[in-house]
Amino acid sequence: MRTWHEMKRFPLAVRLLLVNQLGVNTGFYLLIPYLATHLTENLGLSAAVVGIVLGVRNLSQQGLFIIGGSASDRLGARGIIIAGCALRTLGFALFALGDGLAVLLAASVLSGVAGALFNPAVRAYLAQEAGERRAEAFALFNVFATTGALVGPLLGSVLLLVDFRTSALTAAGIFAVLTVAQALVLPARRAEPSGGSVLGDWREVLGNRAFLAFALAMVGMFTLENQLYLLLPAGAREATGWDGAAGIVFLVGTVANLVLQLRITRSLKSRGSRGRWIATGLAVTGLAFLPPAFLPGIVPVLAGALLLYVGVMIAQPFVMELIPGFGRPELTGTYFGIFYVVSGVAAALGNTAVGWAMDTGGQGAAWLPWVCCACLGLVSALGVAWLHRLHALPASTAPDLPAPAGERSKA
Repeated sequence: MRTWHEMKRFPLAVRLLLVNQLGVNTGFYLLIPYLATHLTENLGLSAAVVGIVLGVRNLSQQGLFIIGGSASDRLGARGIIIAGCALRTLGFALFALGDGLAVLLAASVLSGVAGALFNPAVRAYLAQEAGERRAEAFALFNVFATTGALVGPLLGSVLLLVDFRTSALTAAGIFAVLTVAQALVLPARRAEPSGGSVLGDWREVLGNRAFLAFALAMVGMFTLENQLYLLLPAGAREATGWDGAAGIVFLVGTVANLVLQLRITRSLKSRGSRGRWIATGLAVTGLAFLPPAFLPGIVPVLAGALLLYVGVMIAQPFVMELIPGFGRPELTGTYFGIFYVVSGVAAALGNTAVGWAMDTGGQGAAWLPWVCCACLGLVSALGVAWLHRLHALPASTAPDLPAPAGERSKA
């Protein structure tokens, strides 16, 4: 009830973006986790070809976030959000309608480019519309995203009882509905010119040393958050001998997120600086991996998952709130885009390192991947704390963003 009450206090555009994120994650996770199985078992593709299809999707998304961010700044976030959802509708429909390699690659590229477009654009639009209540808006955004990440796989597992084509068409249908809703509800906002070229904008953002240092310090949060899909599910399955145990990890996190996210953000917002709470959240995410490292059974794994979710709940809304404050309002989308490029590369490298630690730890050092994750979280926490001590982070209060066109005309 608190979530819905808080949601009603925001403008209609913000409410739509929150529901949009629920739909985006539901549609994404009802299809993508089962794509590799479909490609191998239903289509008979080799592991190498499956790796190419999945890799193309990841590369298309992670490598083009900067394009989506710049497009958001120059063309307006609304149009980029709509275009991204429309492209993902087409991409997921292709997964349902085509079995040839060329069609599968096209579907992967379209779905990846779609994410690269609307992810930074949604966050830039949300930051603009929420104003001084950005932290609460991004807290709600996290709640809806987490809920969608739980609902999606559950819905996908049910639809797969019919066939993969049904799952893909359902996912495409969700994105089609979101596209129409955005076109009807999201108000257009005139994009403020940055005064330079696209390359000039990129150079400006990449030349912002404080921002780059912050983005690198946040590597720990994104790498550890990704362990909700790698290390923690593996630990739950090993502790119970049951493949379905991974679902308990997501259930614990989703319930905690629904109950605690807004309470945590509203409580901490008025108590100290954002940098301090981000560092605290990162430290909690690191400590989350210590119980499973040294204690056997499913309870330590679930305790670790809960701590990880709590750490992310502490840090993430304030991270999203601070990013626009590193530079000019006209480059908000570009800052989000570059930030997500860094986080995407970090997550890929981090998962590779954790995977290596899991393989190595399987030879008599089962604690190794857990301790590595704990160290990464604590190092990231120290990095943010250092930046906070140097006063390199933006002020806690949200800087002014361009006012909506209607409001500017009234001023």
